[in-house]
Amino acid sequence: MMGLIILIIFGILALFGPFMFEYTGKVEELDKILLAPTWQHPLGTDDMGKDVLAGVVNGARVSMLVGVAATFMSMVIGAVVGIFSGYYGRTIDVMLMRFTDVFLVIPWLPLMLVLAALLGPSLWTIIFVIGITSWAGTARIIRSQTLSVKERPYVERARAIGSGDLHIMSNHILPNVFPLIFANTVLVAAIAIISETTLSFLGMGDATHISWGMMLHYAFETGATTLGAWWWIIPPGLCVVLVVLSFTFVGYALDEVFNPRLRRR
Repeated sequence: MMGLIILIIFGILALFGPFMFEYTGKVEELDKILLAPTWQHPLGTDDMGKDVLAGVVNGARVSMLVGVAATFMSMVIGAVVGIFSGYYGRTIDVMLMRFTDVFLVIPWLPLMLVLAALLGPSLWTIIFVIGITSWAGTARIIRSQTLSVKERPYVERARAIGSGDLHIMSNHILPNVFPLIFANTVLVAAIAIISETTLSFLGMGDATHISWGMMLHYAFETGATTLGAWWWIIPPGLCVVLVVLSFTFVGYALDEVFNPRLRRR
């Protein structure tokens, strides 16, 4: 419940926060540079005199957007591969699972860095890179469930009366594996937000959009730790930790409800 409450708060912040806290790329007055927290600037200012609170609020929208969009892409790929692999079996299953194993064994961070460097820094590149590298685990889970569902009597009856493969997969297999897809989606969202923060922190993010990862990147480049500007580092870092923990808690809770193996324990 606590995880869900925190997620709702951050969701509201991402939707409406930027309308209340404007964040521009303009350099503010010199006397506002690296100000410690005050009543006027509750989270202080950065090296350009910009309000850190406004950065955190506007960064929430970008970080959440990238996390949700990349997760959606990852879940679509994972669900399609898992259902096709489990339903058709034999040669198609072997080919798709060996392809999936490639993505499971390759270290995800170097792969994301290479893809991001090749495609160039942009918000859509980050979404694509995270989505294309994080679907393999989902495909494995969905394949296992599909193997069980396709043996059930109503699927056999649908096949016996001449229903096509696509009709069976979309009307009988997908509805039965969807709760598992949904539960896994929440867990993948946590990984996606960590990935976005990591890529942005390493300088692969979109510099035209502020995110929590980009804030940490600028703070590290400027030497905020050495300068003692803790107010520039802790807020975005804490937001990443809270959102990732919230997604993880909610994901595990949903997994216990929807995963047949966990329900039997």
